[in-house]
Amino acid sequence: MASNNNEGTVSKRKGKRVKKELRTFATQTIDDLFEKFYHAKVAEGRAARTLHQYKENFRYFTHFLDYKDLSKNIDAITTDVIRNYVVFMKNEKIQFEDHNYKPNDCKKVGLSPSTINTRLKTLRVMFRFFVDEELSESNPMKRVKNVNELQEEINILTVDELRNLLNAPNKRNYSDYRDYVIMNLLLDTFLRISETLSLTNNDIDFSTKVITVRATVAKNRKARIVPIKNTTANLLKDLIKENEEFETNYVFVTNYGEQMDRNHFRKRLKVYARKAGITKNVHPHLFRHTGSTMFLEAGGDIRHLQMLLGHADLRMVMRYTHLSRHALINQHDQFSPLNAVIGKLNKERKILR
Repeated sequence: MASNNNEGTVSKRKGKRVKKELRTFATQTIDDLFEKFYHAKVAEGRAARTLHQYKENFRYFTHFLDYKDLSKNIDAITTDVIRNYVVFMKNEKIQFEDHNYKPNDCKKVGLSPSTINTRLKTLRVMFRFFVDEELSESNPMKRVKNVNELQEEINILTVDELRNLLNAPNKRNYSDYRDYVIMNLLLDTFLRISETLSLTNNDIDFSTKVITVRATVAKNRKARIVPIKNTTANLLKDLIKENEEFETNYVFVTNYGEQMDRNHFRKRLKVYARKAGITKNVHPHLFRHTGSTMFLEAGGDIRHLQMLLGHADLRMVMRYTHLSRHALINQHDQFSPLNAVIGKLNKERKILR
């Protein structure tokens, strides 16, 4: 009689949990993984400016690792390493260290909180990608908080300062006239400087006096339309006519017919500000802040301003509104609740002593 001897076989039972074998990431460096991250973001259609920022911020981080002689293996990059990087940026990193055109008195030790947070933002996106793609077991950024930023008041330009600034360029000179048109356009439309310098002839509809900001150049990757005044339209027409000899589709070009660079205009704007006797920090984005504030003070609707600025979140719009002290006092005087409560009863009275 044959015996049922099943000792030589092992049966697997259903429902039994099997411990998953842990993957090892010790041999993978952050350089190798960044290439995968970068190519994935290219495939997702991220804006060229965003991709450039990824590369730059990653370069800053790896420079820190090299400078401190720290391992680039992915498992060696911990929360403590990231926090040490933050301390390094706050206390050791020199501002504008890589900018040869910046004077030495600008190269101070310690980056601003906003700059530090911008660099951390790339690392947050990158390490989240590593974990989601199972390229890393843990996210060292998970417990790292942003550096507190002081919300300092932005000193917008006054009407007189704007007039002086617009009078600074020599409009008989091509490059000065081009800059004069840029300043008018920035103030009229609240465009970002990157959107302005990416403007092409095809983006302007002179019949309806509307500019289309293409999705490919908009910061939020959403197209929008922005109206322009007759005076701005005429300035653009004249400039485009002068550009005909360059055979370019860009509206704002250099003397050699090449697309104008943001840093080029930024430096020229500083020269005009000095010529106009303005001591404030004048930069292209200041037109966006100044124009938005003037728009509201003149009675413009904040929802319409939101559409012009191209922001989906109304809270972002509020960052661009800086009511002047004069406007603030007038509004308070006109709309204070005490006007309704006290009214004419608030008469002057003699104090008996």
